[in-house]
Amino acid sequence: MENLAKSLHILFIGDSVTDCGRDRNSATWSGHGNQLKLGDGYVFEISKLKPDWIITNMGISGNRTSDLIDRWDVDVLQQNYDLLSILIGVNDTWRAFDSNDPTSAVDFEQRYQKLIQSAIEKNKHGKIVLCTPFILPVIKVMQDWLPDLNEKINVIKELSKKYALPIVPFNNFFDDALSTYTMGELAEDGIHPTVLGHQLMAKWWLENLNQEHPEVFPQPSHT
Repeated sequence: MENLAKSLHILFIGDSVTDCGRDRNSATWSGHGNQLKLGDGYVFEISKLKPDWIITNMGISGNRTSDLIDRWDVDVLQQNYDLLSILIGVNDTWRAFDSNDPTSAVDFEQRYQKLIQSAIEKNKHGKIVLCTPFILPVIKVMQDWLPDLNEKINVIKELSKKYALPIVPFNNFFDDALSTYTMGELAEDGIHPTVLGHQLMAKWWLENLNQEHPEVFPQPSHT
């Protein structure tokens, strides 16, 4: 991975999988990973592997696409980043089953497309990466959630094609990892990764983009 540019500003946004207890008062960090500021998840793990990067964590636990719409202007459009990484969707599925508050595939697509389009229009130099959500059905009832989640994943794949944006298929990576690890080793509750799960996510994110989409790491615009 030596070809990656230094001093890139990477902004991560999403739900609890991205949040991981990060410091809401100081979401940006450069230098060796700071767990207090970046949380203790895959964003923190990436920061340890890439200490030359400036990293901002804008994940908020419980968020759905509708929540991102509400805070997009401040947390994304007003930020000056080189690369925006979006991981959202599991709560759009989960709320349908624990709160009877579903998000249709149509609504999910419209909201997600609005997020992408506004980011493209506002930040001309910034790159965007889409990441797929995932569920590991550690209990039988979670199997019933997968068709709904797969609809969201398919929407993200189609938007990736429509806007020619790279995609990090975390759902596929987790499925493949089950040949080596148990579901519980990767995510005890099937949704929130363990330390190992987050370490693998960081590895997959970096390797997938560096190998498949190195163009997302442009020469930095910041000093």
